[in-house]
Amino acid sequence: MSSNFDLVKRFPWLPSLITYYSDIGSGDILKFIRDISNSETFKIVKNRIINLFDEAFNNIEEMSIYEADESNIYIYLFVRILLYIFDNRKISNRVANLYSKTTYKELNKENEYNLYYIYKDLKLEVLYEKIPTVYKTRVLKGQRETISTNFKINFIDYLKLASTLKDENRRLVNNALMEGYVYIQPKNLNRLIQEHVRVKLLTHSNRYPNKLEELFDIKEFKDLYDEITEIWDRKKEEFEYSFDVKFKEGEDMSEILPPCIKEILSKAKDGHNLIHTERLFIVWFLNALEYPVDIIVDIFSTLPDFNREKTEYQVKFAKKKKYTPYSCQTLKSNGLCKAIEYKDVLCLEGYYSKIQEKQRDLSHPLGYVRIKQYRSSKIKINTPNMISKKNE
Repeated sequence: MSSNFDLVKRFPWLPSLITYYSDIGSGDILKFIRDISNSETFKIVKNRIINLFDEAFNNIEEMSIYEADESNIYIYLFVRILLYIFDNRKISNRVANLYSKTTYKELNKENEYNLYYIYKDLKLEVLYEKIPTVYKTRVLKGQRETISTNFKINFIDYLKLASTLKDENRRLVNNALMEGYVYIQPKNLNRLIQEHVRVKLLTHSNRYPNKLEELFDIKEFKDLYDEITEIWDRKKEEFEYSFDVKFKEGEDMSEILPPCIKEILSKAKDGHNLIHTERLFIVWFLNALEYPVDIIVDIFSTLPDFNREKTEYQVKFAKKKKYTPYSCQTLKSNGLCKAIEYKDVLCLEGYYSKIQEKQRDLSHPLGYVRIKQYRSSKIKINTPNMISKKNE
């Protein structure tokens, strides 16, 4: 069993941070930033923060650099301050999502005794019973399976933690409730803690300075901020063409789809069997555009091994998980890029970036759709003006 001190290093969002690190947990923020920025550990802290933001901007599912050391505490506090300064919903959501997902993974590594102390640190009314309670049975492939747990949480605390989660299985009526307590497995309770951490990162503290100049007077901090800003400005290419590219009933999107998607759709239409990566890509891509499930399922209806019930389940599962479609680099490595075969100019030559004022290579098929729709909208906007000029 780890000491509470060690647990705080692994999970600096715990309330006991103030107990073990009172000087930084509740002290002067400016002094904290100045002291860490001038310390020998700042280089490590800075590199890990930049890596965290960079991976968050690229929608990575898990932090590649994570160490349960004292620097982890500094990183957490710096991240909260940086999110407050950026005050950008896209940045905050991406960073909070990545950080909280890593938290969930780390929580699942802990033994039950450590988890109990973590829950208690969060002031949750959680009870641990040495003898597990069977609270659910299910039949899987003809076999009856019993589900048990040593943990139960007061239903009020459960509702507070689950309030921002919309999953049907999180609803109180879909959980085992007895005598005011919800019986729950650690991994499911850890998922609720993950959401707690995500929301906490998005919540600003009244301890943060109102005048940003005071923070930017600290050169090391300003350099860190500028470097993250530069990374974000490069990433903003994805949002530069931020037109609504979601599915719309009755709208023909065939002209704005990239050649890699057109090729898979053509093969499916002709009844050719699709390889596994093609199936994953088309589902993830169309889910990203919020195509209706039934339309995606129908695409597979011509395939020789089509099973509607199974396909519908897989499409819905992928939608729930919000899988990100392959990037252009991944498509190329898997032989799915069809830019050359289709002689597609946008894929082959890229596009002009207004933000960076230079030609950029296309990096993602969703970016292809955004740019195509953006250009199409410009044509529609300009067409009436062109007609009126001709009539003058």
